[in-house]
Amino acid sequence: MKRTRHRPEQIIRKLRETEADLAAGLSIGEIARKLGISEATFHRWRNQYGGMKAEEMKRLKALEEENRRLKKLVADLSLDKQILEEVAEGNFQARPGSAGPQQRSKRSWAFPSAGHARW
Repeated sequence: MKRTRHRPEQIIRKLRETEADLAAGLSIGEIARKLGISEATFHRWRNQYGGMKAEEMKRLKALEEENRRLKKLVADLSLDKQILEEVAEGNFQARPGSAGPQQRSKRSWAFPSAGHARW
């Protein structure tokens, strides 16, 4: 059976419609069957979205997205800071195969093209 993902706006609309059913005396099980969801889902929706309006839900989703983006940005900046601190302390190693000053001959420093020319 295919699962249906409900958008927050749909959930809020369905919860508003069920308020009248609850007032009429229907049980939560009957309401859940009417909506095509489980009782647990109904209770979760009610706890999460109960009393919200559609514009409040949109604002909440926008804030959650901004929060996610800012957390990612902080993580990236923290990593950059850590790398810069390690470089400043000198706690890094050269990559294997890179030609640092210790690996070059004196001739190649004095005559940069001497490594390529044949004497």
